[in-house]
Amino acid sequence: MEALFAVLVGIFFAAALYLMMSKHIIRVLLGVVLLGNAVNLLLFTTGRLTAEVPPIIPVGSDTLAMSAANPLPQALILTAIVISFSFFCFLLVLTYRAYQDLGTDDTDDMRVAEPKDEPMPPTGY
Repeated sequence: MEALFAVLVGIFFAAALYLMMSKHIIRVLLGVVLLGNAVNLLLFTTGRLTAEVPPIIPVGSDTLAMSAANPLPQALILTAIVISFSFFCFLLVLTYRAYQDLGTDDTDDMRVAEPKDEPMPPTGY
């Protein structure tokens, strides 16, 4: 089961990196979302995938059973979900605001500080 999840995490990372290298901001945003989900799935997979034993300490015992899933990655995933969603919302607002000002989502056309028609500054002395 972990091997299947490892392959799925790899596919998510590859798709996220491919989308983040795009020139269009919307694709970059989708890449950020996929990257967040890949990290969450990676954390979930490291916590041992067992369907039979929940991570609950039984009565009269001080520790978890050896076959139980580790609850720490699950708590980390909850934190990572909140952080990745808030980061996505922040990027979405920035993208929308840039689209309102510039009228495009192409990063090549968003070069306000470096217009294409102006000559290059001197590069040598």
